[in-house]
Amino acid sequence: MNRKLEELEHSFEELERELSDPSIFDDQERYRRVTKSHSEIGEIVKVFRVFRKYQEELVESKELLKDSQADMREMVKEEITTLEAEIVRLGEELKVLLLPRDPMDEKNIILEIRAGTGGDEAALFVADLFRMYSRYAERVGWKVELMDANSTGVGGFKEVIASISGDRVFSKLKFESGTHRVQRVPATETQGRIHTSAATVAIMAEAEEVDIDIRPEDIRVDVFRASGPGGQSVNTTDSAIRITHLSSGLVVICQDEKSQLKNKLKALKVLRSRILQMEQDKVMLEQNTSRRSQVGSGDRSERIRTYNYPQGRLTDHRINITLYKLDQIMDGDLEDVVTPLVNYYQSEALKEQSGN
Repeated sequence: MNRKLEELEHSFEELERELSDPSIFDDQERYRRVTKSHSEIGEIVKVFRVFRKYQEELVESKELLKDSQADMREMVKEEITTLEAEIVRLGEELKVLLLPRDPMDEKNIILEIRAGTGGDEAALFVADLFRMYSRYAERVGWKVELMDANSTGVGGFKEVIASISGDRVFSKLKFESGTHRVQRVPATETQGRIHTSAATVAIMAEAEEVDIDIRPEDIRVDVFRASGPGGQSVNTTDSAIRITHLSSGLVVICQDEKSQLKNKLKALKVLRSRILQMEQDKVMLEQNTSRRSQVGSGDRSERIRTYNYPQGRLTDHRINITLYKLDQIMDGDLEDVVTPLVNYYQSEALKEQSGN
């Protein structure tokens, strides 16, 4: 591992020399590429330099222990114990940092939440989940833009589609894809019985035009008049857009904006992301990946989480984590859910890499 880290440190120093050359600003594409590489490698090199410094200090401390007087020996022993613990911790951190990066991790996302079983209660749960993710995005400084929503008229949604942009959004939320189940007493329930409803969440890396090229002949675009719940008109012009991708059959509808052009641009953004996700799923299937990898990349067929309101409990069934802080979580305090998932799949990747 040290040899690989030393090679990375050498590459990092080369990148620093390149960035110090004023001529790099004449080529913005080169500047962007070098800056990105410098930032990615820099995180690893920073930890490695501390790791190596502690290793050197450990050798010195062990030498010092041989010549120490009795009154100094205990102090040196404590220092050795501390250094050994830090070296182990930093070694594990470096193993994680050296894992192959998911090329999608840097991307923004398209979030899709759809009501499953449970009627109006499932639609209300969709609204709750959208609020939860929106509040979390607000906490970490991300931007949420509503792309489309199909309201039920009782405060819920049959479907919500939004884009979330910011720093490494996909890396944090990619494990949210799947079926989310809620257990609670609906407001209309007179007997106090707990009902179970469900919603499906899809997290897709936002595809740019360079990722997915959609030609005009690849799609059919239909325009129609947007309408609200119960047929209530929300627009007096034909601004709503339906795009059908002819080869895959994928259909995207966007009617949130009053501008036909804006709806079309939003719909194309969603379509590109769905096609990219479809291609990734196809590659995974062809490679016959393990069940763990499928879930880790967003397997949507399985119930991944339960939100139990009477007990104030959230349970993630993939990592067997249970938290009794449901109110805070639904208000966007998702860090205690997101971080353990990321750590779990990193540890699984480490096991796979080491052959265990």
